[in-house]
Amino acid sequence: MADTQTNLVATCNNLALRKAARYLSATYDKALAPTGLRATQFSILQKLSTCEEATITTLAELIAMDRTTLATNLKPLAREGLVTVEPSPTDRRARIVTITPDGLARMKTALPLWRTVQAQFEENFGAEKAASLRASLEDVLHTGFQPWAE
Repeated sequence: MADTQTNLVATCNNLALRKAARYLSATYDKALAPTGLRATQFSILQKLSTCEEATITTLAELIAMDRTTLATNLKPLAREGLVTVEPSPTDRRARIVTITPDGLARMKTALPLWRTVQAQFEENFGAEKAASLRASLEDVLHTGFQPWAE
């Protein structure tokens, strides 16, 4: 029984990915802490800075997150005035998320800290391996699963 459990742990893609994700998330969170942003919040603001506004559904798809989790992550950003979440003027069922000037400023303040930890990771892990890792992780998103489909 112990051998089977050890083998499952050693071969579990989900566990390996989550361990690495927790490790890197904590590293990025620590680096971004002086700005009051967590890595997930930074990613949301960064994505919104490139598209200015998006529906919650579209934003969730762009960052591969379910809508409920995204909505939870948006609440503190909205409380701090970094984003607005408003009903769509054309579809009252949809909610439009927009980065505010304060949100853009906070993201820009965090950007050098993000760049530093990003460069440190690439130096420690290897730039080519990091690029390959990102490509492999992007490929994971195209394996045919539909984790958030209703």
